[in-house]
Amino acid sequence: MAVKLHDSELKVMDVLWREGEIPARRVAEILENEVGWNVNTTYTLIKRCIKKEAIARTDPGFHCRALIPKEAVQEAETDELINKIYDGSADKLFAALLGRKKLTAEQIERLRDIVGELE
Repeated sequence: MAVKLHDSELKVMDVLWREGEIPARRVAEILENEVGWNVNTTYTLIKRCIKKEAIARTDPGFHCRALIPKEAVQEAETDELINKIYDGSADKLFAALLGRKKLTAEQIERLRDIVGELE
């Protein structure tokens, strides 16, 4: 993903990932309820995302749909975090995550499965 989305733009994208294609006014209603934004703020962010080619607009009705899958954004954000904070070392990130929280036996087993799939 070459597109860099800011936190506020990700909130708009999250609505579209959850809801699918919906009118911009519905996105604004949802974000007003969830984060207290007014309509103008949401519309500005939608237009920014359209410019970045993260959202497609269809008329009539100013319907919006995500052009970028959530998984692609998650992958790009994770890569950026690894590169920026952990010197490009995924194992340092993994160790930091595991050291922060007591894991259940089920969670540990799931992690073993994930690592096994990577081998």
